[in-house]
Amino acid sequence: MSSVAVAIPFSTRPSFDATLDQFVRSSSVTTIFVLNDGTYRPSSPKCKSLKVDSPFSGSAINKLFTSVREKWFLFVTASFHVELGPRALERMVVCTEETSSGFVYSDYFESRDGARIEHPVLDYQVGSIRDGFDFGPLMLFSVTAVRAALKKHGPVARVAHAGLYDLRLKASIGHRLFHIREYLYTKVEPAPLSSGEKQFDYVDPRNKAVQKELELVALNHLKHIGAYLRPGFKRVGNRPSKYPVEASVIIPVRNRASTIADAVKSVMNQLTDFSFNVIVVDNHSTDGTTVILRNLAAKNPLLKHIVPERMDLAIGGCWNEAILSSHSGRYVVQLDSDDVYAGQETLQKIVNVFREGKYAMVIGSYKLVNFNLEEIPPGVIDHKEWTPAHGRNNALRINGLGAPRAFDTEILREVLFPNVSYGEDYAVALRLSREYQIGRIYEPVYLCRRWEGNTDASLSIDEVNRNDAYKDMVRTTEILARQKLNRSR
Repeated sequence: MSSVAVAIPFSTRPSFDATLDQFVRSSSVTTIFVLNDGTYRPSSPKCKSLKVDSPFSGSAINKLFTSVREKWFLFVTASFHVELGPRALERMVVCTEETSSGFVYSDYFESRDGARIEHPVLDYQVGSIRDGFDFGPLMLFSVTAVRAALKKHGPVARVAHAGLYDLRLKASIGHRLFHIREYLYTKVEPAPLSSGEKQFDYVDPRNKAVQKELELVALNHLKHIGAYLRPGFKRVGNRPSKYPVEASVIIPVRNRASTIADAVKSVMNQLTDFSFNVIVVDNHSTDGTTVILRNLAAKNPLLKHIVPERMDLAIGGCWNEAILSSHSGRYVVQLDSDDVYAGQETLQKIVNVFREGKYAMVIGSYKLVNFNLEEIPPGVIDHKEWTPAHGRNNALRINGLGAPRAFDTEILREVLFPNVSYGEDYAVALRLSREYQIGRIYEPVYLCRRWEGNTDASLSIDEVNRNDAYKDMVRTTEILARQKLNRSR
């Protein structure tokens, strides 16, 4: 078998030595680059100390691929303990060679509290450009494929933390990224760092400087593949008013007896200079939600309580029931059944942005809170990375665009929601942003509850993968549509 070079970030943890020792003993490994801050001293002739500012910086990645003499290159993406399965490296090399891939990655086990848990990962597709795609901690590259990609698309960008992201995006253009559906190794869950221990670790994803780096890399990738959209938007025309109210707040709900009254009341308390209503689509609740809504509707004619005839509606289908109904207003505004508006001016602020006449959609900012509406980390989520020039392109990198979401009803009726209960809003936002400008409110106008009753609480790895695969498919669809649009211009 051809020889393998390995790169691994340094750590003072004992688990680092255990992981490193496997590669030292492997007959397939000829060189091990230990990425460190200059303090590491090699313990084996195979090991080479490579001083870097960050293991994922552009300079570190470029330095690595300048130094590698082997045909295959394994990147260990974190400093925790990894236990290789039998002939794992050999299997990865064979798969890379036989599939002519740019790099390969595999499923793996996780060891937690003595239990070994399966951790499957996803197949890579065109739309898997999010920076959080889970390849697992081992990625085996074809050095020939990487060098060809860097020659064609330029060296890894001069970034402090997004170098590996740039590398894998460039490797994905013209080369297959192959998922081996075999559990080739075990990732041992690390204990918390103790005093005196240090390691290279992932940076806080909320770090704005890192986000700007990731955005730059993603934008360049979209330009390389012909999916980048230059600034320029379809005009939102003035349409005659044919709606019963100016705005409707739409709440799809199923079995939220403990929170639905709070949500409805936060709408009823809105102060506006226009007429509005709230449309609650009750998706056949069985926990008393229906009775609560019926009683609220009897007291307030602004509440429109709809129970669909169909039994197969997901959240997206419930939205379509509301926006296609005769109750729908000129604009429709989202509110989840366990969340509330931050103040009495939320609805007015959203409609004021629509009145500027530029936008098919408006997205606000929100504050994360617990069940009792007390702020919890990380606090305000504002997605300030959204700009008219780059927002709709960068939207393909991130997993969500913020809340609350509001729409021009006339335009939304032309698109409608997919009938799913995860990612339906993201799919519509990407579709609208392809043609129309999206307005933003950067102050928190929405309180987003995180509690054990949320649909995204305590998800299994299979559920997380199913959700991520759906959004990757949405991105793939949108990238292909944007490439087609650019070719037609």
